[in-house]
Amino acid sequence: MADVKSSVVSLFLLGLLVVVLQSGVIECQPQICNPSLTSLNVCAPFVVPGAPSASAECCTALQSINHGCMCDTMRIAAQIPAQCNLPPLSCAG
Repeated sequence: MADVKSSVVSLFLLGLLVVVLQSGVIECQPQICNPSLTSLNVCAPFVVPGAPSASAECCTALQSINHGCMCDTMRIAAQIPAQCNLPPLSCAG
C-alpha cells in the first residue's frame, strides 16, 4: 500500500511540474528551465504503481535538469494545493 501511495504522490508531483511549466511561472530562467523540465515527460510511465525501472532516456532527462530549476519548480508546485484550498501535500510514508 505504501508503494501505491508513493507512486500516486510521484505521479501527482510530475503532473504539478507539467502544470507549472505550462503556466510559465518558473522563477529560474525560462529559456533554460522549460526545455529541461519538459523533458521529464519521458519519466511519466515510471511513476505509476507496478511500473518498471526508469529507462535510460528518463535517467538522462533527469540528469540534464538544472538544480536551481528543479528546486524552484518544486517550491512553486508545493504552493498549488494551498491555492486550491487543499491541505498541504504530505509525502511521509
